[in-house]
Amino acid sequence: MCTTQRSREGCDGSAGHIDRAVSEPTTFSGLEDAVKPLTFKSIAVNTLPSLMPRGTLTTVAGVKTCRRGRAALARSKERGSYCIKNTVNPNKLKARMHQPTPAVAAPAATVKFEGFTKNNTMKVKWTQLGLVFFLVLSLVMTGCFFWQYQLPKVLPDEAMGRNAKLEMMCPRFPEPLQLEHPIPSLKEALEKVDVLLRQSINPISLPSLSAIVILNDTVLWTGNFGKRNSSDPLSGPPNEYTIYRFTVVKFHDHRDSQTITSLCYLTFRIASLSKIFPTLMLYKLWEDGKIGSLDDPLEKYVENFTIKNPLGKTRDSELKYVTDGLIFLDSGEVQIRSSSVTLRRMASQLSGLPRRLRATNLLWKGKTQSAINLLQDDVLVADPGTKCHYSNLAFSLLAHVMAERVAAVEYQRWITDNILDRLGMEDTGFDITPGLQGQMAVGVYSNGKPAPLYDLGWYRPSGQMFSTAADLAKLAMMLLGAYHRKLLEPDSLKIMLTPLFRCDKDYFANRTGTPWEVNELMGYEVVRKDGDLDGYSATFSLVPRLKLGLVVLMAGSRSQNQDIVNKAYNYIIPAIEKAFREAKKVLFAPPVPDPYIGFFTYSNITFYEIKVGPDGVLIMQQFGPQIEELIPEKYRTIKLNYLVDRVFRVVFEKEYPCVLQVGTASVSLEAQDGQLFNFYTFDKRGLSPGFDAPGLNTYNVVRIARKPTFSS
Repeated sequence: MCTTQRSREGCDGSAGHIDRAVSEPTTFSGLEDAVKPLTFKSIAVNTLPSLMPRGTLTTVAGVKTCRRGRAALARSKERGSYCIKNTVNPNKLKARMHQPTPAVAAPAATVKFEGFTKNNTMKVKWTQLGLVFFLVLSLVMTGCFFWQYQLPKVLPDEAMGRNAKLEMMCPRFPEPLQLEHPIPSLKEALEKVDVLLRQSINPISLPSLSAIVILNDTVLWTGNFGKRNSSDPLSGPPNEYTIYRFTVVKFHDHRDSQTITSLCYLTFRIASLSKIFPTLMLYKLWEDGKIGSLDDPLEKYVENFTIKNPLGKTRDSELKYVTDGLIFLDSGEVQIRSSSVTLRRMASQLSGLPRRLRATNLLWKGKTQSAINLLQDDVLVADPGTKCHYSNLAFSLLAHVMAERVAAVEYQRWITDNILDRLGMEDTGFDITPGLQGQMAVGVYSNGKPAPLYDLGWYRPSGQMFSTAADLAKLAMMLLGAYHRKLLEPDSLKIMLTPLFRCDKDYFANRTGTPWEVNELMGYEVVRKDGDLDGYSATFSLVPRLKLGLVVLMAGSRSQNQDIVNKAYNYIIPAIEKAFREAKKVLFAPPVPDPYIGFFTYSNITFYEIKVGPDGVLIMQQFGPQIEELIPEKYRTIKLNYLVDRVFRVVFEKEYPCVLQVGTASVSLEAQDGQLFNFYTFDKRGLSPGFDAPGLNTYNVVRIARKPTFSS
């Protein structure tokens, strides 16, 4: 083997070195010399025999002549052979090793190197495993490379702002638009709802179910499942049907109304959904001016109303007046504590009143004055307005007080005349007659036994009513502001659908409203009222932002394993979102576009050009050095939708980044979307001198004569 130590060079034809220069073939003077480390640069060869074929030193044969250079040495090492510069005759080497030597020479002749060979074999195996590992790793990394190569690329684009970073896309919530049916993705989602509800039928605990899905003023889908009376052997086959409307069905079309009503003929007790109607009465009397404020105290309408409130934190001297959620100093009308029982709190499970009157049950047949007398020595379970607490007492007392002390009419008569008849809810009411029982789905307990149709007496406003899915669809459309028969003003509807209070974790809803339980699902507020009464379960729910509603009526017990309403929404909401995002927006052009065309600037910082698009709708393009730094080009162009009297609304036709991050600063495109531009009165030339954007706190955006130029 080459053992030259010459200036970090490889074998170059000079004499080999083993710690000394020799000019003749190397002579081993015993094992000590044989196993002395041989060095070449940084490579240390501890034992020459360990790298040779199995056996003694006498088996060395055919030792190769040294080649030049370090690369050659490395290749030789990989093949398991080593070169010796001065070729040694094996026979001479053997002879020399048997010559007389010092005391250590004798043992050397009998040493065997089988252990060295075993280690060498293990090294070869580990080398092979390492090669296999690196081969597999290389294949995996190559596959990952090709996979990444196939992914969509974010290419450098001149349209991108030079310092902008894109984040979440907006609008987060698509604007509800008119849709052209059928919509394949929506049909597919409703088919999944169909399967979900069909599979929820249980011949013992849930034999019958009726449901309806509405969107704005349209019935999207409706279905009945199961049998009206599962315990009657003479009952006919399941009266099942489901309909996805390929043509829009609207209740203001008399023929469509008749069709839907006749299909959804099954009648159910709606239990606590009945609480919606005292709330509607409260808002209607407030609109009509018969109630001064939604936050009037109950004492204003009931003389000598008292109830113990040991949890109240206000002192007697702290007298205030509450109106529409705001607390003012006493106005002189009624002196109350700020923690009093108010009308709105009674309608939103925030009154602190007990669940029912003491010493009564839900079949109590007493009078309102008797109920008030019973409360005088009762106690509030919570300081009003501080905790969500479910109370049938609160809704029944609210309904009877408003009917008897404000409207001066019996509660059921007022609801029938002012709500049911007005909305055309012909199959909704209070009294379960023998004739009606023949149309009702028979309610059952979880063991399959029929439930009695008992009367709730004084508690009727809290749970007595019956209805159909079709009638409740009309109610849902009215609450969404889409029904052709109006009951409440738009502002009242907004207030009614707004959550009031965040509940504790031990309550069954995240927030409460009038009279809703409010939870969040997929980023949307779901306004919901559930009801459960012996033999029946029901859910009335709305997603106001999407103008979407779902009603499910059940004869039997609702499933404890899954919430079929939320699961149905998990199918419907994404399909509705997709349909809205893909729908074409209808924009309006101004009667005369010329007064708005031209160039404008805000403080010589931001510049705008307004021109007319092919469809007559105004197009605004932002430009300027700062804009080019902050906003990608494709987001600098927006459309102006004409509303009325020189007022336009900003519209992004396609999705856009909610916020553009620019270094440590950010630009919110979401804040610009939907803002109003109010153009100034036209000058003598018939041109608008500028406009304001109040929602952006931007004023005096003024017209300029021509497009400015910017120096680099």
